[in-house]
Amino acid sequence: MALHIVRFQHDEAIGWGILENNNVYPLNIPCSTTKALLDIDREKMKAAIGKEALTLSSINLLSPITSPSKILCQGANYRQHMIDSGMDPDVKKFNMFFTKSTASINNPTGVIIKPWHVSLLDYEIELTLVLGKQTQGPLEITEHNLHEYVAGICIGNDVSARDIQIPQMQFHKGKSYRTFCPLGPVLCLLDKSEMHYLNSLQLKLTVNGNIRQQDSTANLVFKPAESLSEFSQIHDFEPGDVVMTGTPSGCALKLPPPLIIRLLGLLPESKRWQLFIKSQKRREEYLKPSDYLEATIASLDGVINLGQQFHVIKDE
Repeated sequence: MALHIVRFQHDEAIGWGILENNNVYPLNIPCSTTKALLDIDREKMKAAIGKEALTLSSINLLSPITSPSKILCQGANYRQHMIDSGMDPDVKKFNMFFTKSTASINNPTGVIIKPWHVSLLDYEIELTLVLGKQTQGPLEITEHNLHEYVAGICIGNDVSARDIQIPQMQFHKGKSYRTFCPLGPVLCLLDKSEMHYLNSLQLKLTVNGNIRQQDSTANLVFKPAESLSEFSQIHDFEPGDVVMTGTPSGCALKLPPPLIIRLLGLLPESKRWQLFIKSQKRREEYLKPSDYLEATIASLDGVINLGQQFHVIKDE
């Protein structure tokens, strides 16, 4: 049975708990990191559940992912998002991989800070895999052994400074400013029998109450097992590392048609990016101070519910 775990602050103490019916039952376990949490046997964890509940209103929910967890990411991994980006999902043969800094990890509620020099701030809701096994060397991961490597899942938001990421061609820098990676609130630990939910979760992100992104993980082009196998060619995994599996269509970024991109390529670089930023600034979808975002991921039957993220955009 899935365990819906949260990390929280109550008074001066930080702890872990099980979320049930909007109440949190603290876990009597001596650990401060996600890695240490995942090292605890599932049955021991269940035995450590306290009987006295805390209400959500009495605690501050924190990111269930802690340093030194690595943040590994996939780009353009939903069919419609690929199409919107000028790619054919039926012919693409490889994942787009990058990383985010652990300094970007943010709590599931609070603020996202817009750096003073960033004008094109974007959002990307993503199903985030939480890895549970130390590995070394390339792996062959399939649907049959996926549970050996994926401990659970949570909500991620791959916040992006597009005017840094694209003109400077630096995914890591443009996506790694502080507060740019909200994670949680729920770390849902899955049993082997529940891994099938990875293929049918519903994602939704709203800005100021208006739906911007909505899709199902059924539309992932590269599924978790295939993606982790490919990622293992260049990374060793540790318990607590996360893999953000890509975002659906509906981001603020909208690239011009392929023909226009080819024509822009004929211009001097400085002129090309000047026109790009000018055209993107016309799009009202980019995040502005005081905008608020809400993000949810859940299964249709309600068995898996990763909670809700809520953030307000603030200037640096």
